[in-house]
Amino acid sequence: MRKKYAKKMQELAKVHDGSEDEIGNGYWICNVVATERRGEGMIPLAVKLYSTEAPEHVSENDEILEVIEMVSASTNRKGIWVMDRGGDRKNFIHPLLKNECRFLVRLVGNRHLIYKNRKELAWDIAQKCPCLYRETIVRVEDGKEKVYQLDFGYRKVYLPEREESLWLLVVHGFGKEPMMLLTTEPLRKNRKVLWRIIESYIRRWTIEETIRFIKQSYEVEDVRVLGYRSLQNLMPLVLAASYFASVILDTESKLKVAAGYVLRAAKRLFGVPDFHYYAIADGLTSIFMRYPGRVVFTPLYESSTKNLGSDDNVYRWHLSLKNWGNSTIFLS
Repeated sequence: MRKKYAKKMQELAKVHDGSEDEIGNGYWICNVVATERRGEGMIPLAVKLYSTEAPEHVSENDEILEVIEMVSASTNRKGIWVMDRGGDRKNFIHPLLKNECRFLVRLVGNRHLIYKNRKELAWDIAQKCPCLYRETIVRVEDGKEKVYQLDFGYRKVYLPEREESLWLLVVHGFGKEPMMLLTTEPLRKNRKVLWRIIESYIRRWTIEETIRFIKQSYEVEDVRVLGYRSLQNLMPLVLAASYFASVILDTESKLKVAAGYVLRAAKRLFGVPDFHYYAIADGLTSIFMRYPGRVVFTPLYESSTKNLGSDDNVYRWHLSLKNWGNSTIFLS
C-alpha cells in the first residue's frame, strides 16, 4: 500500500510501488486468495497489513508465515500453497515442510538440490532435464492474445538438509530461461499429472488480478486514518467487502438476480470482461449512490433461528435499499 503524500501516519515504512516501479512510503500487505485449478471463482481468505517500522515487527518471513499458519490451521491444512519466486526461501520452505503443508514454489535457480545423490544447482538440473511433453496455451496480454508452446518434464529431488521427497517441474516456453517449479505433489510420467501442476501455477496470474481488484476497487491507498492500528483494523472490513463481491454476490443462488442487476448497473460499453469482479464493484457503487438507504441494527427472529436456544439472540445488519424491489442484504 503506497502512501505517496503521507508524512505523519504512524509507522510509515519503505515499500516498492509496482505500478510506478519505485520505492516510496507506505505499508506492506499480505493477501491470501483461494481458487480451484479450473474454477472461475476467487475466495479472499486473509489480508494482513504490517509495517517494517512497527516495534513488534521481526521480519517479513515471520509476518507471512503467521498468515500461512492461521489459514492452514483454519482449513485443516487443505489445499496447495502456490508462491512466486519470492517464496524461494529456506525460511519459507522448511517451515512448510515441517508443518506438512503442500506447496508449489517457483525457484530462482540458485538453490542447491540433491538429484541422484549429487548436490547440484536447480538451474543445472533444469538444463539437463528432458522435456518430453508439450502443450499450447493462449494468454491475453495488453488486450492481445499471445500463444505459448510449452515443453515440460520433471525430476525427483531432495533438499540438502531434509529427507522429504520433492519434485522439480521444468517448463520451457515462457521465456528464454526455463521455469522451475518445486512441489511436494508427487509427479510421474503422465501428461495429465504434470499439466495439473502447471495449471495450478498459471492460475496464480488470475489471483494477482484479484489482489489488484481489491486494491483498486476499494481504494485502499486512499484510506484516511493516521493510526497504525486503525489502518490494520480496516483490513478485515476490506476483506469482508471483497468476499461479498467475489463470492457471495457472484455465486450464492439466492442473489443471482441481484448479481444481474449489479452487472447491468456497471454500464460498461463493451460488456463484462472475463474478470467481472470489477463490473460487480462498479455496479454496487452505482446502486448504493442512487439508493443510499439506511442501516438498522435490529434483532431478527425467523424460522432459520428455531434451532437456537430460547436465550439466544440473533442479530444481523439489515441494509435496506429503498426503491430496489424487496431486496435485502444480510451481513451476519
